[in-house]
Amino acid sequence: MRQRTPERQHPEPPRAGGLLTGLVRTARPKQWIKNVLVVAAPAAAGELLTQHALARLPLVFALFTACAAAVYLVNDARDADADRAHPVKRHRPVAAGQVPVPVAYAVGGALGVLAPAAALWLCSPAVAALLTAYLAMQLAYCVSLKHVLVVDLVVVTTGFLMRATIGGLALGIPLSRWFLITTGFGALFMVSAKRYSEAVQMAGKAGATRALLTEYTTGYLRFVWQLAAGVAVLGYCLWALEEGGDPHTGLLPWRQLSVVAFILAVLRYAVFADRGTAGEPEDVVLHDRALALIGLLWMAMYGAAVAPW
Repeated sequence: MRQRTPERQHPEPPRAGGLLTGLVRTARPKQWIKNVLVVAAPAAAGELLTQHALARLPLVFALFTACAAAVYLVNDARDADADRAHPVKRHRPVAAGQVPVPVAYAVGGALGVLAPAAALWLCSPAVAALLTAYLAMQLAYCVSLKHVLVVDLVVVTTGFLMRATIGGLALGIPLSRWFLITTGFGALFMVSAKRYSEAVQMAGKAGATRALLTEYTTGYLRFVWQLAAGVAVLGYCLWALEEGGDPHTGLLPWRQLSVVAFILAVLRYAVFADRGTAGEPEDVVLHDRALALIGLLWMAMYGAAVAPW
């Protein structure tokens, strides 16, 4: 007896709740921790707890997060076809069909326009210009720059540096050369360690996840993160030695003492980089207790160094 062929069922369109959840997932909430760097410049200047900073920095964080979300949405919409062929990325909301490609483009475009406009209205032209530059650079990265050797490292590093400087721009705080050197090379250290870890873990099949990894050698990436770590430490030491404690007040030289904690933090993170397990920097920072304790010690010393005694 001939069996009836079941009718082909068409997938239902995403429901409102599912669509909203998919948009939030595409915006990568786990990555928002990176945007906490907007407090770096005010903290370095000892102005983090001022009334002006407490009122302005949450807004700056939200605006930078909106710009980053816009980039993720556009990137996932552009790469939807390629992601569907990937064993892991195919579960991303856009690739899985939870968020339609046109919707991802529309929401990403809206965030990319509204965030700089809000910054121009609520903050300053300098903040709006930096957010616009960030969007342009990251979109260029999504389209082509991520396929260019060395330039990809520079672009990602510059994104971190922009996060670290925008708080200073929003509050009108001058950015010192030591802050820029230490922050820039510290970011390059983490970015190149991430690439090195990816290359180690995907040895022999690197092109399956990030095509450019096949162009780098692990030896070169190791050289980059070691060089960057060394320059970051040097820049921090020069800042710390530039001014110590005041002998007339009896204060300890917290600037100089903080060098110990800073170097320990770099050495501890380098353990994960050397093992090839620093592919997710936020996981390393949040889940390693020793690194967390060293970080707290450094923040306490640094805070004592810049506090207005």
